[in-house]
Amino acid sequence: MSYQAANPLSEAFELELSGALTAYWLAFLRVVTGWWFFHAGVTKLLEDGLSYGYGPMYLQGMEGTALGPIPVWMGNNLGWLIEAMVPLGEALIGLGLMVGALVRLASLFGAMFMVFFWVGNAGFGHGLVNGDLMGLLLFGTMMVLATGRYYGLDAIIERMDFVTNRPKLRYLLG
Repeated sequence: MSYQAANPLSEAFELELSGALTAYWLAFLRVVTGWWFFHAGVTKLLEDGLSYGYGPMYLQGMEGTALGPIPVWMGNNLGWLIEAMVPLGEALIGLGLMVGALVRLASLFGAMFMVFFWVGNAGFGHGLVNGDLMGLLLFGTMMVLATGRYYGLDAIIERMDFVTNRPKLRYLLG
């Protein structure tokens, strides 16, 4: 970030994404967020395997939330899938973020998780801004700024012929 030293009240403001400090910070943010999700997923896998029964129960309890009957239907009808996909999804999202591979795709799924968590914890005892919303903002930041390109495998993957010949794949990478 920079400002005009001659006039600190100037309206000009820029975020230089090519700067070294920014690259280190974005890589650090990606790895820490990845560890957060990886640890949550692996812990569930070690404790319950692919039978994480709390996932469907959590969705069934979202009856009075803003999403209405959608999560309740999912909890009732897709419980078998949710039991396996919550711990596996968290672990894979976290792993992808930590190594910097398919970061935008992993962040999209992470953001979807966080929307369910945020809306599911709709008591909002501490207001609308809580830890779940902060997680959602972290995943959104990683999608927008393509943090996998900073010391991650996406920087290498994007230079491969398979991706350069199919530039739309870059929307999943980064």
